[in-house]
Amino acid sequence: MTKTYVVPSQNWWIHQRHTYRVKISLPAPRRLMASDNAAGVHPSILDAINKANSFHALGYGHDKFTSQAKQLFNQLFDAETVTEFVFGGTGANVLALACMLKPAQAVVCTSTAHIAVDEAGAPERFLGAKLIDIPTVDGKLRPSDINSVMHLRDSIHHAEPAVVSITQATEMGTIYTADEVRQICETAHELGMLVHMDGARITNAAVALGATPAALRSFTKDAGVDVLSFGGVKAGLMFGEAVVFFNTSLATRVEYIRKQVAQLNSKMRFVSAQYVELLQNDLLFNLAKNANAMALALYDQTRHHKSLNLTTPPSVNSLFPTIQEPAASALREWTFFWDWDEPKHQYRWMTAWDTSLDDVATFAEGVSQALKI
Repeated sequence: MTKTYVVPSQNWWIHQRHTYRVKISLPAPRRLMASDNAAGVHPSILDAINKANSFHALGYGHDKFTSQAKQLFNQLFDAETVTEFVFGGTGANVLALACMLKPAQAVVCTSTAHIAVDEAGAPERFLGAKLIDIPTVDGKLRPSDINSVMHLRDSIHHAEPAVVSITQATEMGTIYTADEVRQICETAHELGMLVHMDGARITNAAVALGATPAALRSFTKDAGVDVLSFGGVKAGLMFGEAVVFFNTSLATRVEYIRKQVAQLNSKMRFVSAQYVELLQNDLLFNLAKNANAMALALYDQTRHHKSLNLTTPPSVNSLFPTIQEPAASALREWTFFWDWDEPKHQYRWMTAWDTSLDDVATFAEGVSQALKI
């Protein structure tokens, strides 16, 4: 799967305007369908940050918000976890894997995994670890994929597969069921391996699988995941992710390693205060419910265009339509969204916690107009 994350230059757009006559006649939707990273911050999260800003507190996590947030993670997962906060998603994955790997070991992941495609080689550079990325049709690993690389073990000439990393929800908008995660964990553990979950969009997956703490636990802690990168930014936070250790024996040096990988925030309360808000009153589920529901609404309002090849409802908050020229350029000039597989003319539409039905309806009408160009 080839993805291009290059923001088009102004000259590119000027060229497109001369090449294609844009005929979308209505104003662009207020909110982009480009990414949940483009969304704003939920008002209650902003209030939490402002509250944390109203007084002095000791740094590096020695504050009441960080203690409270860690306790809320324990309650969410009904377990005594070790939870540490970092700046962003790449940092979360690097820190998690750094605590799981030994020298000359490798991580097994899909070829579309964020750690393999979208982290600028951070795991390889900072951890000195090889990534064994396996092509899949849907972004999901299977036990057979893990077994297929076991021939690399017990040879001094190979980096040994030691960690399995899966993404929930996947980069392709698919989700693992609790049973599928459990099968992966059982296979990995039987082989003496550990399991990491990249949960950048874990709340979207949790909503798709039940929208309750029990549903979330079913495919994480209860399924046997050892370490979880818990995503909050795409769920409505301003910044900051969490690394949750269910296998707490792996966290004995996590505070030192976090410092080494440049993920220790001196004013940590501004991260943890956001999680205190997110993890109460089902806010994490409610925000993801809207994101998922808006993706389904967008699917319902555009699937009648057969050329888009939208044949199945989205599991979470992303769709992957096929759009030919000149419609693609006209539509992206009107309101930008990312390409996904350029040779196949495939793009990604993504909704967020704040996407509205008006945004969806306007975008869908724009799609209809673009496809007539």
